[in-house]
Amino acid sequence: MIFIKSFFIQFYFSCNILNINSLYIFKKPLSKHVMKLFHSLLFTFIILFGSSCTQSETYDILIKNGQLVDGSGHPSYIGDIAINGDTIAAIGNLENAKGLQEIDGTGLTVAPGFINMLSWANESLIADGKSQSDIRQGVTLEVFGEGWSMGPLTEESKKAVQGIGDGNIDYDVTWETLDGYLQFLEDKGVSPNIASFVGATTLRINTVGFEDRAATEEEMEVMKDMVKTAMEEGAMGIGSSLIYAPGFYADTQELIALCRVASEYDGMYISHMRSEGNQLLESLDELIQIADEAKIRAEVYHLKMAGKDNWNKLDAVVSKIDSARAAGLHITTDMYTYTAGATGLDASMPPWVQEGGYAKWAERLQDPAIRKKVAKEMTTPTDEWENLMMGVESYEDMLLIGFKNDSLKYLTGKSLAEIAAMRKTSPVETAMDLVVQDGSRVGTVYFLMSEENIKKQIALPYMSFGSDADSSAPEGVFLETSNHPRAFGNVARLLGKYVRVEKVIPLEEAVYKLSGLPASNLKIKKRGSLAVGNYADLAIFDANTIIDKATFDESQQFAEGMVHVFVNGEQVLKDGEHTGATPGRVVRGPGYKNQ
Repeated sequence: MIFIKSFFIQFYFSCNILNINSLYIFKKPLSKHVMKLFHSLLFTFIILFGSSCTQSETYDILIKNGQLVDGSGHPSYIGDIAINGDTIAAIGNLENAKGLQEIDGTGLTVAPGFINMLSWANESLIADGKSQSDIRQGVTLEVFGEGWSMGPLTEESKKAVQGIGDGNIDYDVTWETLDGYLQFLEDKGVSPNIASFVGATTLRINTVGFEDRAATEEEMEVMKDMVKTAMEEGAMGIGSSLIYAPGFYADTQELIALCRVASEYDGMYISHMRSEGNQLLESLDELIQIADEAKIRAEVYHLKMAGKDNWNKLDAVVSKIDSARAAGLHITTDMYTYTAGATGLDASMPPWVQEGGYAKWAERLQDPAIRKKVAKEMTTPTDEWENLMMGVESYEDMLLIGFKNDSLKYLTGKSLAEIAAMRKTSPVETAMDLVVQDGSRVGTVYFLMSEENIKKQIALPYMSFGSDADSSAPEGVFLETSNHPRAFGNVARLLGKYVRVEKVIPLEEAVYKLSGLPASNLKIKKRGSLAVGNYADLAIFDANTIIDKATFDESQQFAEGMVHVFVNGEQVLKDGEHTGATPGRVVRGPGYKNQ
């Protein structure tokens, strides 16, 4: 190596002495500009090559000969990466370096850890901090806050937040603030890093409650103070979910006022818009208006065209977003890689019947006159509210996957059509009965989207990815309910099906959309890319084999192909198996007051 270094040094100076134009390889004299450029590049090569050749440092962890995909979207390259403590210490040709632990990356892709832009692991991590379904896909950061957040909480919202999930996970709410919750998880021990938006729905419950009315001036001031506190604690911004009660009851001006506060802290607005179907374009206009008037970055949660009659709206959506971006607004999107969404039966019933919370909702559904009115609205097309039941082609396309009542769990995985036939009642009547009998909104999968649109969306330059699901494992309490397969396969499906098999986008672009892009949108420091000085969050996988295995029939199947995962320099996945390590930390937004 010393000989090679010496040769290039001599070559450099010979070129200066003899004049590079005298070299026979050039057909005609070169300009002074080209000569200077050649000298500069050659000298840079000597310095870099020489330093790498003489590198003899010992690192905590050394990953050798991997295909480095750095999260920028730039072409990959073969190289080494070294870790000291929680930090990437060196990248490049480290052939003379040593590692206390060494990993042969030959044939493997080394990428920054992936960011789940829409995670519902806020309860599953309480039950099991290992986050296996996501860790086994390389996800190293879970981002919460779609409308609901685990803080700030009042006594009323403490009760409400425990009703978000399927009720199978028992836990005590020992915190009041959003930071208190995140710190609770970090202290408890979790494998991935965690972050959260503050939920606009949660703010409403804390002040207005579950009433269908505008917030008073006093209530607005309280909500804005809550936003200020949450942003200073490190919230990423404001998250809304506008198809569900009581978030549905907030008007545009309320959201603008809250976002103006978040904007002061360089936060972001992210939204499950009022409609993803009949009023999709109008709902996108609202998001763009909020971004414009509040002067805030904005992102569309799980972009989709729901219902066959709306599949043709993608071009119009893209046109609106492109126009807004051209005008200087920062508008981005995220998605999951499936043609079916998952939510509850509440998304098939009018918001007015849900006013006051679940108890009032269930009570109304037992009144014959109200039931008749609800049944009619559930089966009548409307632009007044989002009715996912009207978006499916048949009741066979509605799968019931989340029951709270043990006596009903035998129905898990069956379609609404099947259950209705078993009970000899209409699908609409069956849906209302199940909500009352289960004591919950009943988790439901709706088949709504087009495969063609999925592929087109993946290719959008501003698209990130979120599972819209928890992170769990096929064991313990998690066996008491079913899942949408996105919980176990969202990332692996992107990298396997859509990158390797169908070649919708190159691997480098996919990794960028899983890491560098969302990190930049969130303004997270020192994560999202392979760079010296960044935290050592790494996903190391076999790009030739990575694939999702979960299906709607067998949803709790781990993805395959992820080999090693590091979080803050600690290995949480080794040779495809979880190590049990829980090094995850709270990741805070740009407004964090203590940074």
